[in-house]
Amino acid sequence: MNAESNIKDGNRCEVVGGVHKGKSGIVKDINTSKTGQVTITVVQKDGIRFKTLARNVVVLKEQC
Repeated sequence: MNAESNIKDGNRCEVVGGVHKGKSGIVKDINTSKTGQVTITVVQKDGIRFKTLARNVVVLKEQC
């Protein structure tokens, strides 16, 4: 099972690779592109949003 299948809306996550490495926030939107890449929108505590690939993200805490 890959890490991308564990990501769900509302999960707390940290980016461990790519341009946004070191940032964290809450997953708000999950999309799969035509080529099969899974992208997510992460909303930081200050409200700033950014998109990143799901493979660059580690889930810290699942929503209860």
